[in-house]
Amino acid sequence: MPCEGPRFTSCRGESVDHMDENTITPRFESAPARSLLPDWYPDLLDRVAAHVASGHRRAVTAANKELLAGYWSIGREILDRQHEEGWGTKVIDRLSADLKTRFPGTRGYSPRNLKYMRAFAAAWPDASIVQRTVAQLPWRHHIALLDKVDDADLRLWYAAAAVERGWSRDVLALQIEGRFHERAGRAVTNFAVAMTPERSDLAQQATRDPYLFDFIGATDTWREREVEEKLVEHVGKFLLELGQGFAFLGRQVRLELAGDEFFCDLLFYHLELRCYVVIELKAVKFDASFLGQLGLYMAVVDDVLAKEGDKPTIGLLLCRNKKEVVAEYALRNFKAPIGVAEWTTAINNSLPEEFESALPSVAELEAELALATEEG
Repeated sequence: MPCEGPRFTSCRGESVDHMDENTITPRFESAPARSLLPDWYPDLLDRVAAHVASGHRRAVTAANKELLAGYWSIGREILDRQHEEGWGTKVIDRLSADLKTRFPGTRGYSPRNLKYMRAFAAAWPDASIVQRTVAQLPWRHHIALLDKVDDADLRLWYAAAAVERGWSRDVLALQIEGRFHERAGRAVTNFAVAMTPERSDLAQQATRDPYLFDFIGATDTWREREVEEKLVEHVGKFLLELGQGFAFLGRQVRLELAGDEFFCDLLFYHLELRCYVVIELKAVKFDASFLGQLGLYMAVVDDVLAKEGDKPTIGLLLCRNKKEVVAEYALRNFKAPIGVAEWTTAINNSLPEEFESALPSVAELEAELALATEEG
């Protein structure tokens, strides 16, 4: 009777008499079930994940900062030599070709991008600015700023706004085209007397005048309901125009008081101000009587919808046009916080003369860095 050799267990749990020397038995280690872990494990996971995300974010931000510093230095070299020697664009074309030869496989040094580097250095002659606010924006944001804004102070204003509000490159371009700097915080309000100073400043900056609804098309013959429908249909763009912090809750929201029904046009909640925001939309010019209706809706929202911890509701009346002095006088005796602004579907040169004067995400920074290095 032959000697019985050792027995093995296959990966399927089958018993076999021998194992070929070339056969590998895989062993898989599985993580223990979450139900077997201590109660404090979820907190540990959250904390470690936060450290990983924070470290990743710092690494990407540092890489973006170094990229911009390098681009600025290259642009500065080109500017200085151009100033000294007075040569033209052919040198940039030659420089681009030679850089590609010296660093094969490296991208980002096309003639077009080198010219943007030169413009970048010319636009920000102070290197310290590049190392602060400007360094927090990806390269394609800077290309948009260079293409669309000539004034240095205004360019810095938009750079700071993009950092503070976390605008993508496309949103930044839209805000520049919509002349956001002329409209931000310009609504006629009574916030200064109806709210605490710190809240009134934040609420005022959350307003626009006029609001730009260019995404809903021509509205010359539309009624309020039709405009509302279009705003809700394009609610993403509507929220973008309203600004950071607004959460859309509903249109024609039913409110009941003493058996009577009322319907407010648009209802929002502002996450930073921690309060409801009632928006009344009018397709006609401002009339002081509109404020009474809006004030009623605000009072009912405060009593019926607001919960403990919510601040008093804010009202926003949007009209086709208004006289500021009339709106100011109409608001004078209102104790509830209300703002009055116009809305339009196009920003044009007919604006009065007085108007002529948070950080990108890690994923967005990574995408922008990749695009910058792929430019070739």
